[in-house]
Amino acid sequence: MTVPFIMVLAMGFLFACGIYLMLERSLTRVLLGFILLGNGVNVLIILTAGRGVPPLTDGKNLSTEGMSDPLPQALILTAIVITFAVTAFLLAMIYRSWRLVRADSLQDDTADLRVAITKMIDSEAEASTDYDDTEFGDEAESPITGAIDLDDDGKPHEREVGEVSTDRAKYGAGKGRAGTTSANQDGRGSEGTETEEKK
Repeated sequence: MTVPFIMVLAMGFLFACGIYLMLERSLTRVLLGFILLGNGVNVLIILTAGRGVPPLTDGKNLSTEGMSDPLPQALILTAIVITFAVTAFLLAMIYRSWRLVRADSLQDDTADLRVAITKMIDSEAEASTDYDDTEFGDEAESPITGAIDLDDDGKPHEREVGEVSTDRAKYGAGKGRAGTTSANQDGRGSEGTETEEKK
């Protein structure tokens, strides 16, 4: 087994343990997981640098060929400082949590849960209303079976049937009147012709 392969295995182990610990509710385990994750990132940066000789010369051969890249090392130093700062911040949070509630585990906030449930219910209600229907009872566009007639004017389908029968009665009466008037006009006309013939 080569050294880079062993470092890859160590990096994978650090990443796996770090992510597992960060998914816990205990702030102390989250802190340990963050530290392991930071060390895994440092090992990854070392692996990207590759092998090389130290950047030292004897003063005669000034070639940089074969020297290790200093950029990954500078990145590791920066990552160590950032990890230290975040570790101090998490330690302060853990200490404050312990002083207030004598526990370092995160609990579900009831107010946050209430807000989340309300938002979920509102989004479901908005998604279920595809049309603007502000009517209640039997006047809705798609009323519930057995909806109550709130305005006492009959149900929509009953009113439609009543309107159709009323329209038929009106049109039928109009036709009859038109027929009688035309007959009367014809009679008058015929009477007029008869009177003219008699004259």
